[in-house]
Amino acid sequence: MKCAVSKRIFYSLLICFFALLQLSAQQKSIQGKITNEADIEGIHVLNIASRFNTITNENGHFSINVKPSDTLLFSSIKYMPEKVVVTEAIFEKGVITVKLSELLNELDEVFLQPNLSGNIAADLKKIKTEKPINFDDVGIPGFKGKPEEKIVPLYFAVTPLSVNLEALYKHISGYYKTLKTRRKWEYENNAVAQMLNYYTVPFFTTTYGISENRVYDFLLFCTETTSIESDFKNEHYGKVLLVLDEKAKIYNERIAGENKE
Repeated sequence: MKCAVSKRIFYSLLICFFALLQLSAQQKSIQGKITNEADIEGIHVLNIASRFNTITNENGHFSINVKPSDTLLFSSIKYMPEKVVVTEAIFEKGVITVKLSELLNELDEVFLQPNLSGNIAADLKKIKTEKPINFDDVGIPGFKGKPEEKIVPLYFAVTPLSVNLEALYKHISGYYKTLKTRRKWEYENNAVAQMLNYYTVPFFTTTYGISENRVYDFLLFCTETTSIESDFKNEHYGKVLLVLDEKAKIYNERIAGENKE
């Protein structure tokens, strides 16, 4: 009897696995456009499910890989974050248009103290604002709490004495993999928002020549390719500035190459 039940469970999981494989095969690239009139270049577009991401060009156009029911997250310093679900109609048509809501934000007055040393990292610590900037202030989504769901390791999901069917299914279906990816992106977003709050957008535009609408993308590029996130968290500001200097050259060359194409 137990053997028959185990076989049924095995075949059920096998059917679910192949169904998920068939669903993943439905992925394709769609074309999109931001319909706002101004500041439509450099808007970050993220597929939350797969973590495919891209940015819009000077005309607000972009392309991104999606599957039906995926959710696209649009974020920019100038606009409120916007989530759009890829419906069957959008997927079949292969085209999506989005109009974002403008972010109206006034920064608190900044008071500069006298006797600045010329050391950027040290002087920035002396600059005080009445209210810290958070994710919502700069129009960037971010994770604001500890993850509630525990990811069960595979070696705990299947043991000689028991099988955690829910955890096993989440491993087979890729749910845990997607969850880990989403959390990683949220942590990186958190770091980007904190660095924007600490250094401010004008610092990046003036010091490194990064255009205002690409500062967010530049910082995300840095967090994904270096240890800048941990350096900033541990207040190793000298290392942070070295990373910014190195990556700004690479990033600007990449953008220049894209503009020539």
